[in-house]
Amino acid sequence: MSLFEIVKANVTVKQVAEYYGLNVSSNNMICCPFHEDKHPSMKLNDTYYYCFGCGASGDVIQFVAKIFGLTNYEAAKKIAYDFGINPDKPPTCAALKKPVSQVVNNFRRDWLYCQRVIFSYLHLLKEWKVKYVPKNPTDKLDDRYVEACQMFHYVENLADALLSDDNEQQLRVVNMLIKDDTIKKLDKRVNRFMMEGKHNEREIA
Repeated sequence: MSLFEIVKANVTVKQVAEYYGLNVSSNNMICCPFHEDKHPSMKLNDTYYYCFGCGASGDVIQFVAKIFGLTNYEAAKKIAYDFGINPDKPPTCAALKKPVSQVVNNFRRDWLYCQRVIFSYLHLLKEWKVKYVPKNPTDKLDDRYVEACQMFHYVENLADALLSDDNEQQLRVVNMLIKDDTIKKLDKRVNRFMMEGKHNEREIA
C-alpha cells in the first residue's frame, strides 16, 4: 500500500479535524475553515468532507493539505507523523486521537485560522504582482500592485513562521495576529477582494 492509501485507510476527516483543534458537532458538522463561516456548514464523513457554503470538498489528505497550505504528499506525511503511522509497518493505534488540553486546542484553532488567512492573502499578493504590473514606465501604479510589492516578503515570512517547527515562534506570530483583531480585519479584507474578483470573472464570462 502507498502512503496515501495507508493514511486514508486509518485516519478519518473527523479525526484530523478534532486533532488539529476544530470543534466538531455531534452530527459531524464544523464551521468551514476555508471561508468566513459563522454557522457550521461543512459535513465530515469518514472518507471525505463537503462544505454546503463554499463547495469545498475532498478526502482527509486534501483537507489537511488545504488547511496548512501543503502538497498532498506533504499532508500525507504530516498526518502519518502526527498519528504515529509508520508506512513500513502495519498501523496499530494510528488513528487514536491524542489527548490535548483546552489551551492547546484554542491555540490550534487560532493557528489554523491565521494560516488560512495569511496564505489566502499571500496568494492574493502573488496574483496582484502579476495582474497589475504596469505595462509602461509612465503608467500610474495600481494600489494593489504597490501593496503587493510592499507586503509580499513580510507576509511570506509570516507564512513561513506559522509553518515553522519552532512552537515558540508560532505562538509569537499567532498572538501578534490575534491581538487587536488584526487577523480578523485582514480576513474580511481578503474575502472582500476575493468576492470582487469572482464577481468580475462572472461579468467577463
